Amino acid sequence: MRFFNTVGPINPRKHYFLPKRLSWAQLDDFLEKEYYFLLHAPRQSGKTTAILEYVRFLNSRGEYTALYLTTEPAHVAANDIERTVYWLLDQLASQIKIQLPGEHAIYTHAQMLLEAVPLQENSFSRFLQFWSENSRKPLVLFFDEIDGLVEKSLIFILKQFRAGYTNRPAHFPQSICLVGVRNLQDYKMQSLEEREKGMLLSPFNIISDALVLRNFTPAQVRELYLQHTNETGQQFTDEAIDFAHYVTQGQPWLVNALAYQACFRDIIDRTVPITKDVLEKAKEQLILRQDTHIESLVDRLQESRVRGIIDAIVSGSEPASFNPDDIQYVRDLGLVKEGSWEIANPIYQQVIPRALTQVMQGLIGAQTASYVDSQGKLITSKLMEAFTQFFREHSESFSSKIQYNESFPHLLLMAFLQKVVNGGGRIHREYAVGRKRLDLFIQWKHQRIVIELKIKYGEETLSKGLEQTADYIDKTRADEGHLLIFDRTQGKSWDAKISNELVSYASKQIHVWTM
Repeated sequence: MRFFNTVGPINPRKHYFLPKRLSWAQLDDFLEKEYYFLLHAPRQSGKTTAILEYVRFLNSRGEYTALYLTTEPAHVAANDIERTVYWLLDQLASQIKIQLPGEHAIYTHAQMLLEAVPLQENSFSRFLQFWSENSRKPLVLFFDEIDGLVEKSLIFILKQFRAGYTNRPAHFPQSICLVGVRNLQDYKMQSLEEREKGMLLSPFNIISDALVLRNFTPAQVRELYLQHTNETGQQFTDEAIDFAHYVTQGQPWLVNALAYQACFRDIIDRTVPITKDVLEKAKEQLILRQDTHIESLVDRLQESRVRGIIDAIVSGSEPASFNPDDIQYVRDLGLVKEGSWEIANPIYQQVIPRALTQVMQGLIGAQTASYVDSQGKLITSKLMEAFTQFFREHSESFSSKIQYNESFPHLLLMAFLQKVVNGGGRIHREYAVGRKRLDLFIQWKHQRIVIELKIKYGEETLSKGLEQTADYIDKTRADEGHLLIFDRTQGKSWDAKISNELVSYASKQIHVWTM
């Protein structure tokens, strides 16, 4: 039985698989035009699988000699050029032996270079020249994980490609594709020496194009899931498939992980259909478990170039003058949607605040039973009163535990709510930079509760907040609405900040809390 893969490249014999996610016609055109080009997408988007599929096709067609290799073993070399060259040559030799067993003379030449002491820095480019000159067919190479090489090593390798570029295809590979997370067109880099001289390097200005491997479309999610149905008989409801695309926005690892959790851990009886409710529970498991994919994203949240942007999005602050390279970086990582200021998908929207408040949640002693009445109804006013006191007592000590200054109050509330609502409800978050607000929607059994969070910027904060809360109540058909305004005025006493009143606005009863 095949299954949904969440670890490493897809093997079509073992895993459900979507073929030809890249346009082979476009790739063929690039090769014919002797392009050097890029392919980039966030981690675990299927880049390696797509390239391996195309390389096998090229070699079966017989028009080119094509090779895939990963530069990952060379990442340990850091800025050591000689070690970088050694590991790249070693990978070339290894993959030639595996993928192109007929290229015995080329493999032998690579081994000879590796045995040289000391290894020459130009051995890498000289090998590519030798192979190109002795190949019966034009040479096409795909270098994966290229942006894992750091400063000096990456610059050196890119300069080697540029030096050989004008000699292609007779004396250098006809086409080279660099595969990674980053688009090397979009940022500059400097070696230490160049930085001291005030020089800025455009690292790969010989490229002709940059391809992006897009997320799955709704139709592709359906196609992938129906492979499981066709092989096992287990049905996915239409609502479940639509939900899967919505919460993942087609991110390939999430699409596969969600279905794997549902079909191979939660519901292994193939007569039981996969419904939206099943996938909702599977989603919660993914978030709580924080597998490698999610854990790697969480690690990025502590990087300074990521922190400022995510801080602004969570708090709803106006966009600051972010470095354009930092903006592209968070988009290349897949944390933020391309062309917008929104977190990439609803799963990441939940992962990010939970990850940032994990330490806080461990220190919060709130218990669900304290805020539920005898009929099992959540008493939101009692919950908010408790948070007000908690915020008054602990916000200063907690603020030193997190570097997200703008969104700190929002994160602390979410940590407090998560601790309570985990006992029987769900929190939905909606945030985007520039709106000066964070929308929380709590589903507790049959209750629907809206909480609107805002930072006080002036007297208009209250009127604007009431309008936004009323609109959000309408949108979600909520039973009750709360507007929470954080007053961060320096030197103002807690007694002056804290208040609570019930306000009638646009025929809605809204609880207004300030602190």
